[in-house]
Amino acid sequence: METWTAALRAALPGDTIVAWTGAAHDIPAGETLRDIAVAVVANPPPGRLGQLPALRLVQSAWAGVDALLTDPTLPPVPLARLIDPQLAADMAEAVLGHVLMLHRQVPAYRTQQQAAHWHPLPQPRMAERRVGVLGMGEMGRASATLLARVGFPVVGWRRSGGTNLPGVAIEHGPQGLDRVLAQADILVNLLPLTDETHGLLDARAFARLPHGAALINAGRGGHVVLSDLIVALDHRQLSHAVLDVFTTEPLPADDPLWSHADVTITPHVAAPTDPHSAARAIAANIARWRCGQPPAGLVDRSGGY
Repeated sequence: METWTAALRAALPGDTIVAWTGAAHDIPAGETLRDIAVAVVANPPPGRLGQLPALRLVQSAWAGVDALLTDPTLPPVPLARLIDPQLAADMAEAVLGHVLMLHRQVPAYRTQQQAAHWHPLPQPRMAERRVGVLGMGEMGRASATLLARVGFPVVGWRRSGGTNLPGVAIEHGPQGLDRVLAQADILVNLLPLTDETHGLLDARAFARLPHGAALINAGRGGHVVLSDLIVALDHRQLSHAVLDVFTTEPLPADDPLWSHADVTITPHVAAPTDPHSAARAIAANIARWRCGQPPAGLVDRSGGY
């Protein structure tokens, strides 16, 4: 909290920043909640924002706002998710690292090492390893662009139509999703979590992937039906899964995913929010809103985001 408060004060020197955890005794002396017009939040408990009578804008400090959208008491004011170029760059770096790890067959060699087994595997070229990216928001576009730049054939998918990126064809709609799945040797999920995308990566989706494909999930845990994923891994329909996000975080110590030989777990670190760069992006967005312009990352609550 102190780091965020200092970063926001530096980025918004003309504003009064009130750091409030939700408890009445946490309100700084001389401050009040009744005049707060903008709330910069992560995942406040349901009902928290309804206690701010003058609230006119909710700015998320995270790129995902699925938890906020489940709050039935969320005031009917504009809601903006975080758009930070540094966040997109960090995600692209993480995705590239995981794709290269899978492309160079590191999980298979790790298994061979544990068995002291020396056996070189046939190695496809980058141009022969097709990557599908689900989600063409800021992080999806940055990741797809970087993958294409280093030499992977890349196809992206988004819910509705959009223009292609240099070196990246973009599909949309249900049929487009099927086309992406059918050709993705490595599937990267960077979708937002909505009613439409919840459980999207299930047995049906895994069956449409090429035999032996791999999955990287850096979107949300709710996108993946884990029981279907384990079946797909155990039956070798999928060769490996890299999971960075989970429905329950931290992942419980007794979860069987920890010990699954074909799963790599990272603790939601693909693109951690940097308070200083995020505060600058948030300050710029608040300035846009004050000038009467739509905030960047404005969420359409009626149709997802």
